[in-house]
Amino acid sequence: MSSWASFQLPAKMYDSKIETPTEFLGYPIGTWHLRHDQINVYLKQLAQQSDKASLEDTGLSHEQRQQLTLVVTSAANQAKLKQILLARSQVKSGQPQQGPLVIWLAYSIHGDEASGSHAAMALSYYLTASQEPWVKQLLEQAVILITPSQNPDGMDRFANWANNNRNQTLHGDPYHREHKQGWAKGRFNHYLADLNRDWLFLRHPESQGRVALFHKWQPHYVGDFHEMGHHSSYFFQPGVPLRTHPLTPNKNQQITDELANFHRQALDRKGQAYYSKQSFDDFFYGKGSTYPDINGAIGVLFEQASARGQQQNTVNGLLTLTKAIDNQFTTSISTLKGNLALKQTLIDYQTDFFNSNKKQGTSSRGYLIDTNDIGMRQQLESLLSQHQIAFKWLTATQSQQQHDYQQTSSLFIPLNQPQRDLVLALFDRRTEFDDATFYDVSSWDLAAAFDLEIDKSAKLTQNQLSDTAPSLALSQWQQDAVVLMIDWQQHRAAPMLAALLRQQIRVKFATSAFSAATPQGVVDFSEGSLIIPLSDNQQLRQQILDLNQQFKLNIVSTTSFAAITGSDLGSPNFKLIKPVMPLILSDRGTKSTEVGQLWYHLDKTLGQHVSLINTHHFNLLNLHDYSHIILADGNYRTLSNNSATKLKNFMQQGGTIIAQKGALVWLEKHDILSFKMRHKGFYQSLFITDDISFAERKQLQAKEAIGGAIVNLQLDTSHPIAYGYQDNQLKVMKNKVLGFKPIDEPFVVAARYSAAPLSSGYLADEYQHAFANTPAIVVVKQGKGALVAITDNLMFRNFWLGSERLINNALYFMPQGLH
Repeated sequence: MSSWASFQLPAKMYDSKIETPTEFLGYPIGTWHLRHDQINVYLKQLAQQSDKASLEDTGLSHEQRQQLTLVVTSAANQAKLKQILLARSQVKSGQPQQGPLVIWLAYSIHGDEASGSHAAMALSYYLTASQEPWVKQLLEQAVILITPSQNPDGMDRFANWANNNRNQTLHGDPYHREHKQGWAKGRFNHYLADLNRDWLFLRHPESQGRVALFHKWQPHYVGDFHEMGHHSSYFFQPGVPLRTHPLTPNKNQQITDELANFHRQALDRKGQAYYSKQSFDDFFYGKGSTYPDINGAIGVLFEQASARGQQQNTVNGLLTLTKAIDNQFTTSISTLKGNLALKQTLIDYQTDFFNSNKKQGTSSRGYLIDTNDIGMRQQLESLLSQHQIAFKWLTATQSQQQHDYQQTSSLFIPLNQPQRDLVLALFDRRTEFDDATFYDVSSWDLAAAFDLEIDKSAKLTQNQLSDTAPSLALSQWQQDAVVLMIDWQQHRAAPMLAALLRQQIRVKFATSAFSAATPQGVVDFSEGSLIIPLSDNQQLRQQILDLNQQFKLNIVSTTSFAAITGSDLGSPNFKLIKPVMPLILSDRGTKSTEVGQLWYHLDKTLGQHVSLINTHHFNLLNLHDYSHIILADGNYRTLSNNSATKLKNFMQQGGTIIAQKGALVWLEKHDILSFKMRHKGFYQSLFITDDISFAERKQLQAKEAIGGAIVNLQLDTSHPIAYGYQDNQLKVMKNKVLGFKPIDEPFVVAARYSAAPLSSGYLADEYQHAFANTPAIVVVKQGKGALVAITDNLMFRNFWLGSERLINNALYFMPQGLH
C-alpha cells in the first residue's frame, strides 16, 4: 500500500467558529475529488459563519449548477460593499482611485484540472478564519474574489469519473482507469466547449457570468489556475516575451515579472521546481489570463502538473493530488502577498491604462459596421454590451467606402472610449509576427467571424448617430394573402424554419431568384428564400404569427402565386423541405470540441431535434430513422468496413452525410469520398529543410503548424450549399493541415480557397501557395442522397456565425437542392 499524505493548512491561529474543510467534508481535502455542490455548500456556510465573507452569484451553468464566488474582505469593508462597488464602477473614467485593491483568484476552468478548486476551498477557509497579522492587513486593504470552480458541469463529470475509479490502495500507474477519462473529458462544459477560449465571444452562460463579474468589480489582478501534463513541474507567467500580443502594454509584463518573484521565493522554499517565460504565451485575449490584460488588469496564468486522479508516476517521481493542491495553495498565498506589496503599482497601472484609452482618437472617429441583418446586429449588440463597449446606432443610412450602411442593420463604435483597446483587439487583423508559434489561434477578427462589412476609418457627427436602436416594425400581412415569404439571408431564418418544421408546417425553398408583389411593393428574393403556402388557413396564419413573436423576422405576404420576375410560386423550382432528423457521431474517434460545436448549433441555436450517437453503436442503427449523418473532425477508427457500406447505402437511399476535416480522410480511405485529399505529408514536403540546424527545428515546426488562421473562401453563390450569401467572399478559421487535390468534375465544388487565401493570422507562404484556388467545400450527389465534404470547421467555437448558414443549407436543402 502506498503512503498517502493529506493536504495541511499552515499551522497558525484560526477562528474556531469557522468550520474547517476537514470538519465539513468528514475527511481531509484531497482524499476524494470534490464535487461542485460540495464547494457551493461550503462557500454558503463560510458566508454565514464569518462577517468577512459574502457571496456573488454569477448565474447557472448549462446543467443548472449555481456559480458562486466568495468575496472575502474585512468586516468593515463588507459593511460598505455597495460604496466600494460604486467606486469600482467609475474605474474606467481614469480618475484617481479610492478604496481597496481588488484581487480575483479563479480556479479550474477546465473541469478535470482539479487541484485548483481544492486549493480554493482551503484558501476560502484560510482567509476567513486566519488571525495572522498579514491576513488582517490584507483584508483591510483588499477585496479578494475566490471562484473555486469556473466549469461546474465539467468538474462534476471528472470528479465522478475519478472517484468511481479510485483504488483504496493507491498506486501511480498512469494507465489505470482513474487517469484515463471516458469521452468526453471533464475539461469541457456541457456542450463540450473549452471555456478558457470563450472569454471574448461569450457563447456559454458560464462565460457570460464570469465577464459580468469582471466588469462589475473591475479587478486590478486576476490569477488563473490550471493544470498541465503530469511530467511537468510548475509554471507561472510571464510567458514567452515575443509571444505577447502587441496591444498589451509593456508595463503589464513588467508588473507580472515583479509579482513572479513572490512565486519564485515561495516555491524555492518548498523545493518545488518551476519555470517561466516558456511554453505559454500571452497572445489570444479570449483566455482567463489574457482577457484582463486588454481590460486594464494584470492577468497571470498558473499551471501545475496534474495527477488527474490521486497520484501518478512521473519522470519527476510520484505526483499526488495533495502535492498539487499544496502548490496551488502556495502560489495563491504568494499572489496575495505580492499584490499587497505592489498595491499602489497595480492601482496606478489600472488608472493609467484607462487614462491612456480616454486620450486616444477623436470623438467622431470609429468603426462603422453593417451586420447585413437585424438578427446579426442584435447578436453584435449583445456581445459589445457584455464587454461594456459603447456603441451607437445610425439616424439614417450612411454611404461610406462604396457601401451603404443600412440604418436597421448598422452600428458605430467610437474609438474615444475606455474600452478602446478591447475594440482594437476584437477587430484585430495582422499577418506579420515576431514569433510564429501560437499556443492558440493567431487571429480572431470579429468582422471575419460575423461576416461583417466594416469601415475602420469612419467619421460621423453626433447628428448622424443615435443612442436609441431603430425600431423594428414587423410586416403586416393581407387578409387574402396566399403565400408568406421569408428572405433566407436573415440570421434567424434557420431557427424559424426549424420551429415551423417542428409544428409540421409545410415550407418550400426557392432554387432560383424571384420577385413578388407585396404590401411593401415589389420585393426581390434570392435563392434559398422560403415560402409558406397558406391555403386560406387562418389557424396556420396565427401559428406563424405566434412563432414570429419569438424570432421577429421580416416575413412578407403576397395575394398571388404569380411572380413579377422569376418562377411563379407554384413552380417546381420551389422544393419542399422535409422534416429532418440528424445524428452526430460522437465518442471515441471523434474530436469532442467539434462534436460539441455542431451539437450546440443544432440544439441550442436552431432548436433542431438531433441525436448524439456513439460510434460503436453505429452498426446497430436503423438509418431509415435519420435524414442526415454529421461527422465532425476525428479519425473514426472505431468504424468498420461494414460501417462504410452502411453509409454508402444510406446516401443511395436519400440520406445526406455532412463531414468535416479528419472525417474526410476516413471517407476517402473507404471509397465513400471519390475525390482525393492532400494530407499533412504532402504539405510538409513543400518546406525546404536542407541545411537546417538542430536548433532551428522549433521554428520549422511553428511554420508547419496551422494553429488557427483566418482564410478567404470564394463561394459559388448559385450552389444550394451557399444560398443566402450575397457576397461570394467568406472567411473561415483554418486550423488543420488538410485540403483537396484539384477537381475537374463540374458542379461539385461549392467553395474554394481564394487566390490569396490568407485574411488574418499566420499561415506559412508554402501553405498559402498550396491552398490557393483549391476546393474547400465539395458537394456530391450519391444516388438519391448527397455527400457534403468540408475541409474546415464552419462552427469554430460557435462564434463563427458568418459560416453557420452553410451548415444550415446542408441540413435543410440537401439532398433535394441537387435533384
